Amino acid sequence: MKTSINFKCVKDDSEVHNFRKKSYDYIRKDLTKNNEYWLGEKIAIRRNKIEQYCKEKSGRKLQKNAMPIREAVVVIKEKTTMLDLQNLAKRLEIELKIRVFQIAIHKDEGHFDKDTKEWKPNYHAHLVADWQDIETGKTLKHKSLDYVKMQDITAEVLGMERGAFGGKNRLEALEFKISKKEEELNQLQEKIDLITKELQGKSLNDLKIMKNDLLGFKHNDKVKTLENYEKVIKSLNVKLDSLNQNFKKKNEEVIKLKDNISFINNENSNLKIKNAKILTDKDFHAQEKNEYLNSVLQLFINETKYNKLRDPYKDRSSNGILLKEVQQIASKIMEKNQIPESTIDTLFSNEKVVSIISQILKPNSVNNESNENQQKRRPRFKR
Repeated sequence: MKTSINFKCVKDDSEVHNFRKKSYDYIRKDLTKNNEYWLGEKIAIRRNKIEQYCKEKSGRKLQKNAMPIREAVVVIKEKTTMLDLQNLAKRLEIELKIRVFQIAIHKDEGHFDKDTKEWKPNYHAHLVADWQDIETGKTLKHKSLDYVKMQDITAEVLGMERGAFGGKNRLEALEFKISKKEEELNQLQEKIDLITKELQGKSLNDLKIMKNDLLGFKHNDKVKTLENYEKVIKSLNVKLDSLNQNFKKKNEEVIKLKDNISFINNENSNLKIKNAKILTDKDFHAQEKNEYLNSVLQLFINETKYNKLRDPYKDRSSNGILLKEVQQIASKIMEKNQIPESTIDTLFSNEKVVSIISQILKPNSVNNESNENQQKRRPRFKR
């Protein structure tokens, strides 16, 4: 099954749609219970923080046409979990600086086949992300290869096929495009050479306009000959300029395609290194295990924050109440994400983990961003 991810400017009614705050005709209400949601922060609150941080960093207001918050629809499988999507969000932040702060998994949309009347589900997830560059305060600027990388990351993390050429096929397709572009370049170069020769080879004799005098002798009409010469040279120069511009454009296309091939070759090289590491590095599996535990911990933290955000005034005054809520959160994420109980036990055998979760659930301790990002984004007000 193929997947893809495409970010666009977030819509005004995004939260209403994503978190099912309104009933829609095209959803199956009996399947809505299968949806999953995570809200790290509301869009309006995040937008205010972005505007403040932009003014603090650059000294200017956020531009009206800026798109600091964007939303992507990601094609997923039936068994794609919130943990999978949290891992995707983590990779997008590490590699492309895109910080996802809302996720909604929708399993209640689709259509009935006209002929068979069979339900055809449309499994997908909505990712709402902060597109602000923490270093500059401005909107992130990504290159075309970054969007290629975004598709690759999504397919890799979700364990799905990429919605485009992959591996060897991608390289072959790009190489074919390059060969075609180079053919076009050669044809253009031949035309340029031909016109250049025409310009260099044209002599005044070739362009002379003759006229007969009263006695019938032919004489050169100098005025008309000069006009003709200027007209022909101008026409050839226009053609030459047009061809040179076209040549430059085609050459840039070839350079971009070759850069793309270089990028893919680097990807393939990295995969080979990773495969070799799996076979030779005895600590590799331990590293993989730690990464998995960290992913589950982050999911637990996010779910705990979401729980606190939904019900901030709930009684959490005793350890018994806190323990019960933590157990409910654990049961939910284990069931929804196929996480073994032993993994949760391993996490909570660490006193630091227990302390982190307790601090989140305690009154007046809702933190929607990492400490590092909070420190970076915290406005400095003048006294």
